[in-house]
Amino acid sequence: MKKALIISSLALALPLVSFAAISNISDAGSFIINTINNILVPVLFAIAFIVFLWGAFQAFILGANSDEVKTKGKNLMLWGLIGFVVMLSVWGLVNILTGTLSFGNSSGPTGGVPQAGVQVGG
Repeated sequence: MKKALIISSLALALPLVSFAAISNISDAGSFIINTINNILVPVLFAIAFIVFLWGAFQAFILGANSDEVKTKGKNLMLWGLIGFVVMLSVWGLVNILTGTLSFGNSSGPTGGVPQAGVQVGG
C-alpha cells in the first residue's frame, strides 16, 4: 500500500517538474515559491477548515449526550481556529514584507507616465 502511494504521488508530480523549465537558480526559487503559494498554502487552509468542521461535528452532533466528546470537539474547533489565525497572520506579514521591500517586483510601476487629460503649457 505504501509503495503504491509513493509511486502514484511521483507519477502525479512528474508533470510539475517537467513543465517547470528551470534554467537557473532564480527560476528554481520562483518555482518553489509558486508551488508553496499555489499548492501548499491552500492545502493547509483546507486541513485547518476540515479540523474545525470535524470539531464542530464532534461537539454538536456526536457529543450531544457526552460531555467528554463535547469538550474534545470544542478543543478541535479551537485548534482549527488557531491554525487559521496563525496562517493568516504569517501570510499577512509576508505580504507586508514583500510589498515594503519590493521583493519580486523589479519592473517598477506599470502603465507608463500618468496623463492629466489637459494640455499644459502649450
